[in-house]
Amino acid sequence: MLHRRILQFLIVYLLGVGLLLTLKLALGLSDYVIPGPASVWHTGQTQFLRYAGDVLDTFGVAVVGQVLSIILATAVGVAGRRATWLGSFIKVAAYNVQAYPIVAIAPILFILLGDGFLTRLFIAAMICYFPLLLSVIGIMSEPVADIEHFYRVTGRLRWQLEVKIRAFENLHKLTTVISGSATLAMAGTIVAEFIAANAGIGYSIRIALYQSDLAKILVALFIIGITLSLYQGLLEMLGAGVKKAWAAG
Repeated sequence: MLHRRILQFLIVYLLGVGLLLTLKLALGLSDYVIPGPASVWHTGQTQFLRYAGDVLDTFGVAVVGQVLSIILATAVGVAGRRATWLGSFIKVAAYNVQAYPIVAIAPILFILLGDGFLTRLFIAAMICYFPLLLSVIGIMSEPVADIEHFYRVTGRLRWQLEVKIRAFENLHKLTTVISGSATLAMAGTIVAEFIAANAGIGYSIRIALYQSDLAKILVALFIIGITLSLYQGLLEMLGAGVKKAWAAG
């Protein structure tokens, strides 16, 4: 899985860089506008370690934000799985909170919490929370009729068992959604850093943008992509391992 993820990213990344270089040649643009391969390679050699540290800083915040969003989405999804007044209220409240765009909420967070770790964490969690919530609600609201009927008839179906059955039957979907939410968490953290933070790869990209240094941005994007590919591959492997262990138990 890891090799496949990395290979897919490299293909997409190289296609993107190739498109930029084709545009550079077609329009006769200077290296100041779009750097050549030699310039990108030299920048990678000089900036790799610093940008790798910035990416790891951002990645740490993104992972914590993703974990928080998974916990919150699971709690809300389980509580709102039934078609009751409480379940409907929980879902409506969750949807209404998401209706506010992050660009409108971000300034409030920066004013209240500053431009440090907590603000980046909140924004990362908020961006990847809603897709997770929709998936959890969809999975938890759909009965596994045959299995649940057996336990219901025998009087052993409790809500904990119901949740466990539905989660196990849809574990592949949950793994896919959680893996995908890693991208949203990373993007949310980078957006927070790009807006006003003073650390992380988003902040470094903002500085590179002010300097009109596309080579630095390309190097940063490469490290971000490799890091995310490894993380998503590990999440998929973990999901497969959990399902195998769960089925054996």
